[in-house]
Amino acid sequence: MAQTPHRKFDFGADFSGGDIAAPAPNAYKRLYTAEEVERLQVQARAEGEAAALARAESQTAQALSQMAEAARAAIPTLVEVAHEHRVGSTGLALAAARKIADAACDRFPEAPLQAAMAALAREVEATPRLVLHAAPELIERLQAALEETAQAVGYPGQIVARAEPDLPRAAFILDWGDGRAAFDPDSAAARVGAALEAALAAEGLHGEPLKTSNPESDHG
Repeated sequence: MAQTPHRKFDFGADFSGGDIAAPAPNAYKRLYTAEEVERLQVQARAEGEAAALARAESQTAQALSQMAEAARAAIPTLVEVAHEHRVGSTGLALAAARKIADAACDRFPEAPLQAAMAALAREVEATPRLVLHAAPELIERLQAALEETAQAVGYPGQIVARAEPDLPRAAFILDWGDGRAAFDPDSAAARVGAALEAALAAEGLHGEPLKTSNPESDHG
């Protein structure tokens, strides 16, 4: 009886077919050296710092944009407040100056007249006569002060004083025929106040510096 040759039993499985893929060459876990680990740590740290810096810069830019927008929105209010402060400060300064000027005119009523005479010295040097108009209670004092100043500036003409009951204290009128000069504390203060109000009105809310004049006498 012939013997059947022996065959290895393989459970009917074919492990060489295409259903089961062979593992990729890099599929196995790799072991890193200490130098590679350190390099990867440095790279990861740098990438993290760059990402954090980018986020911080973005947040900073956004915050600055919001601050700029808030500042732009607040500017009209701030300008208005500043303008009101300037108006109030100007009014307070004007009131204080008026008090000081009134006190000075009460104590030295001849000072404006003497200043006017000194300023008009060349204009009136050839005039034969000066006529002084002043309040009755000050006529003698002002005439004496005017004569003293006229002598100091070399005016050789005659000085005539006339009392004017309608003129306020420290006010005067100098008349020399060809012209006249007048000073009235109330009118001077009103002109200064009007000039300041006009300057503030013209300035509006632009914040430009005030430029005012302080006229004290009229020349004709």
